Amino acid sequence: MRLLMLGGTEFVGRAVVEAALGRGWDVTVFHRGRHDAPPGVRSLLGDRTVPGGLAALADDPGEWDVVVDTWSAAPRAVRDTARLLRGRAGRYVYVSSRSVYEWGRPARFDEDAPLVEGASADAEQTAYPQDKRGGELAVLDAFGADRSVLVRAGLILGPYENIGRLPWWLGRTARGGPVLAPGPRDLPLQYVDVRDLAAWILLAAERELSGPYNLVSPQGHTTMGALLDACARVTGGTAELRWTEPGVILEAGIEPWTELPVWVPPGSDLYEALHSADVSRAVGDGLVCRPVEETVADTWRWLQDLGGVVPQRPDRPRSGLDPEVEAKVLASGAGA
Repeated sequence: MRLLMLGGTEFVGRAVVEAALGRGWDVTVFHRGRHDAPPGVRSLLGDRTVPGGLAALADDPGEWDVVVDTWSAAPRAVRDTARLLRGRAGRYVYVSSRSVYEWGRPARFDEDAPLVEGASADAEQTAYPQDKRGGELAVLDAFGADRSVLVRAGLILGPYENIGRLPWWLGRTARGGPVLAPGPRDLPLQYVDVRDLAAWILLAAERELSGPYNLVSPQGHTTMGALLDACARVTGGTAELRWTEPGVILEAGIEPWTELPVWVPPGSDLYEALHSADVSRAVGDGLVCRPVEETVADTWRWLQDLGGVVPQRPDRPRSGLDPEVEAKVLASGAGA
């Protein structure tokens, strides 16, 4: 198989490239040159945000079985790339987001749930949900529904993470001592290991799948307790998890998801949006999710290899709770 990866030097893109190389695929990576491309690929340099930024791709004679695109800013960049490639690639896989669904979605929502309004393939960067939906529309316009795969991913964890969610929890448990652990302990979570996401994308290309897919683990694949237990264990076992009721956390003014990454209070609209999707279509078409313990251990090993310098996307806010806020809540008797 011949893969054109748009990006390919960080997180999801890098995982896709490494998975493809592991299968013996021929891989071309089109990127801006800010980071080194993985060894074993052919590199094309360009910047989709500037006029003429696709020149290297336009001048290249290559043809590909599949294009994989993770773009999350102005949809017009997806539009221009997809139009350029529609006669030179068999299939276009766009890594979208479950944010494209209209807010207030019900529990167990599937791919037929209502989508956000106001999106356009021709738009400049606006809001994340509309940008991702605009990217979907751009792919559908150029490749049609039969040659497009819309991967509506949710929470993505694993090695190469440059958002800072799992790395923050690993760093916090590595410091040891009492840790504010947001309950309930048995709260079901949905996420996908970036390597499982990458493997499914390649499988979709090989099987010539098409259409939208919710791409996270089945609900109940793991829990908040299992995730944090794994973090505490792999980082040395000196952390003492103090499980704290959601109401106490919210009353303290702590922001779910951002200050306490991954976690959102059960019963909220945000919880239903993030951790209650129906993923039966993806599972039926080959999605396999590894145990949370493996994701945590491999991410910790990767972080140690980096020597403590954790990558962080400049366009995303830093995750994590201020130690003084944590100490104040714990001192009040929370989690005792």
